[in-house]
Amino acid sequence: MNQESYDPAQIERNLSKAEESLVAAQELLDNGHPGSAASRAYFAAFYAATAALLELGFSFSTHRGVIGAVHRHFVKTGKLSTEAGEAISALFDTRLDGDYGTDKRSPEPEDADEAIDRARRFVSEIKALLK
Repeated sequence: MNQESYDPAQIERNLSKAEESLVAAQELLDNGHPGSAASRAYFAAFYAATAALLELGFSFSTHRGVIGAVHRHFVKTGKLSTEAGEAISALFDTRLDGDYGTDKRSPEPEDADEAIDRARRFVSEIKALLK
């Protein structure tokens, strides 16, 4: 974990990247690439989580660090729902399957569709938190 100075522009860039990743995830799924779609869905949640953590002055060098901090600073404190915590953790696992999985573990279209839906809800909840 690193302490960061508050930078509204950096927070906004991360939120924009989250929205862009949601669009890309849907386009990838629509074009028959569920593994890549699942990966982009995770990154949408990751960028949104990063924005929320930057709001608190934190940055992390690992994905697991970001996920752990979401649980610690937002889910356990009631600022985010339990479902949001479950979503980012599940999205990370699905992303690993999409990026590194074998044919037996690669996300199917319905998995990617669920991942995109979870990511949309997560990003929406983060945006509400930051308002």
